[in-house]
Amino acid sequence: MKSYRDLVVWQKSMQISVLIYELIIKLPENEKYGLIPQIKRSAISIPSNIAEGYGRNYKKDFSRFLQIARGSLYENQTQLELSLNLGFIEENDLKEIKELSLEIEKMLNSLIKKLDE
Repeated sequence: MKSYRDLVVWQKSMQISVLIYELIIKLPENEKYGLIPQIKRSAISIPSNIAEGYGRNYKKDFSRFLQIARGSLYENQTQLELSLNLGFIEENDLKEIKELSLEIEKMLNSLIKKLDE
């Protein structure tokens, strides 16, 4: 593997970040200082931590940054669920994001487990 860009989990994390950015347009204007920046930060944090951990070139560091990415994924899932519960978005808006999120979660868990062996 030549680069973090070759990691499928990073590629999917970039994909979900784009989907989330497209989704937050639906959030109300009065959330521009509330949920919107939180959702953006947690989405960006997922691929960013994967890339940074990979760049450390040390298994323990990489595992730790993958754990941080997983935490950001969970944070993002929570923020989107809150947006749904508040009626800002519809369940249908989250379908693709939820599927991709679950896939990323499984990939991160698997990679962390492999690195920690």
